Amino acid sequence: MPATIKSIELRNLQIEDYKELKKSMIQSYPEMAESFWKEDQIELLLNKFPEGQLVIVVDGIVVGSALSLLVTEDFAFKTRSYKAITGNFSFSTHNPEGEVLYGIDVFINPQYRGLRLGRRLYDVRKELCEQLNLKSIIFAGRIPNYGKFKDEITPKIYIEKVKKKEIYDPVLSFQLSNDFHELRVLKNYLEGDTESLEYAVLLEWNNIYYDDSPKLINTTKSIVRLGLIQWQMRSLANLDALFDQAEFFIDTVSGYGSDFALFPEFFTAPLMADFNHLSEAEAIRELAKHTEAVKLKFQEFAISYNINIITGSMPFIENEHVYNVGFLCKRDGTNEMYRKIHITPNEVFHWGITGGDTIQTFDTDCGKIGIMICYDVEFPELSRLMADQGMNILFVPFLTDTQNGYTRVKHCAQARAIENECYVAIAGCVGNLPKVNNMDIQYAQAAVYTPSDFAFPSNGIKAEATPNTEMTLIVDVDINLLKELHEHGSVNTMKDRRHDLYSLKKLKS
Repeated sequence: MPATIKSIELRNLQIEDYKELKKSMIQSYPEMAESFWKEDQIELLLNKFPEGQLVIVVDGIVVGSALSLLVTEDFAFKTRSYKAITGNFSFSTHNPEGEVLYGIDVFINPQYRGLRLGRRLYDVRKELCEQLNLKSIIFAGRIPNYGKFKDEITPKIYIEKVKKKEIYDPVLSFQLSNDFHELRVLKNYLEGDTESLEYAVLLEWNNIYYDDSPKLINTTKSIVRLGLIQWQMRSLANLDALFDQAEFFIDTVSGYGSDFALFPEFFTAPLMADFNHLSEAEAIRELAKHTEAVKLKFQEFAISYNINIITGSMPFIENEHVYNVGFLCKRDGTNEMYRKIHITPNEVFHWGITGGDTIQTFDTDCGKIGIMICYDVEFPELSRLMADQGMNILFVPFLTDTQNGYTRVKHCAQARAIENECYVAIAGCVGNLPKVNNMDIQYAQAAVYTPSDFAFPSNGIKAEATPNTEMTLIVDVDINLLKELHEHGSVNTMKDRRHDLYSLKKLKS
């Protein structure tokens, strides 16, 4: 994997991608180096079924692809060889009226494996299957490790052992982990596949939303899943230990299909234990030396776990000033910084932190969001300006030492949800940290707050974590409910403002 990745894009294949596609395919199939798709074949495939051809582009380079045809279910079940399913590579078998998406190829350049990019291709294939109201995805998967066991077991037994995880197969194990189930073994499927001895497994993924009587399907994502991390302060030996703990939580919330992971304010504070002999102001500057490494690691996690990560906050030095900042690490590989604007007296006195001066929203694959760090949520002007820019979800990483401080954050966050007709998600640190000055005790209760109207909980609380206990909180929020509220709510706080009497505007962009 390259040391740094700036951007990842998953999109439809274009004929201009061919040269890069060819390079990646040759690298992906070294055992079949002369079996790459020819340019005229790709052009023909794009003419027949452009929406079914996908590529992953990393920093402008095509590093993976998934190619598909539409066929009937009967044809998919009966056809036994790769040549037959592709019409001897002419794609004459493509049937626009077919109810099955048949995968004819998928690969990831070896240099970019380990980032779960193949899983992304399969997820988009599944979305395409649902959007086109297709019955299933079917394809024949190679079993490249079978050649190592050919003298000991039959293909059928080999497949059973792979299913039981007694044997690992780089292709079949991956397909089974992506919710595909096997239908039958195919013999003499792909000519020249010596690793699999030309055996393959016919696999299927069923679209549970398939409707025999087709109707328009709303393809806009309205349900967004939030993963809030209530972080336990604990002694950590080094930066790697912090990464291990963070990855555990990211893996957990990603495993439940979360679109966002939210970490608390100053969750990296345990690393200050090494600098406890220094003054608080000196210690925070030493902690800031880890910030770039944390950002890069979380950027990698966002890619690997296909999740947008809000990194809470950490100290950052710029022009000799210390700022309280965090990063939105998106699953497309990009990242953006946000800064705490209002600094508490404690932060100023002990750490000399300077406030930021940028009020902004962020565009994500789940819509527009806002991020404010702790004390900022107690100033309603910020979130109102964000709401005017179209924010639907406000994330608030916080750090409070006592229940008094937490109560201020909680009630202000609830107010922001009501007055701005949006969701507000908060997450903080819990527990004690005895060997770090000015960070000895913490109190928190992660939660997701909603407007208070008939479509939402009557108390405006979608979900809450157990107070002062390390845990995750996974919550679904429905963006369409906000759209209905804006137009048809019992009250319309955004629309009913008296612009003839007052106004709110940014003085600095």
